[in-house]
Amino acid sequence: MKRVFQKPYRIWFFCIFFLYLLLNVLFSGFYNTIPLIITYAATVDWFSLTLSILFALAIGFFIAVNSILLFIRYKQRKSCSKAGTLTGVGTVGGFITGVCPLCITGLFPLLFSFFGISLSLGSLPFKGIEIQILTLLVLISSFSLLMRKA
Repeated sequence: MKRVFQKPYRIWFFCIFFLYLLLNVLFSGFYNTIPLIITYAATVDWFSLTLSILFALAIGFFIAVNSILLFIRYKQRKSCSKAGTLTGVGTVGGFITGVCPLCITGLFPLLFSFFGISLSLGSLPFKGIEIQILTLLVLISSFSLLMRKA
């Protein structure tokens, strides 16, 4: 884990982290939601919004760390196919939910809309936060696989 935050990889960590967050905000359209959050601040469920944003930041953190660890393992010529698959699944899961799964579309519902299928993560029991938790668990298991191979 120390190698991830050493000189050459530290820059890559921040680049991957901020690129993921930027793409997530752009794909999900969260930039359109920010003025609405300010306008309707009295009706916003602040707990769910804060939880979603924290989960989005945690997903971005683990995507950046796992990507760097995968690169390090690949350079060392060690097998990392399981962890690589889980990292890929976690990245896609992070893009599916967006920053706030209730406020915005996310990539998954957007892709389904091209085929005429209507889907809203807000119709799930916990308003899509369960997808973020599942994504975070997949990324944490990928992280543990990568650390075990160290």
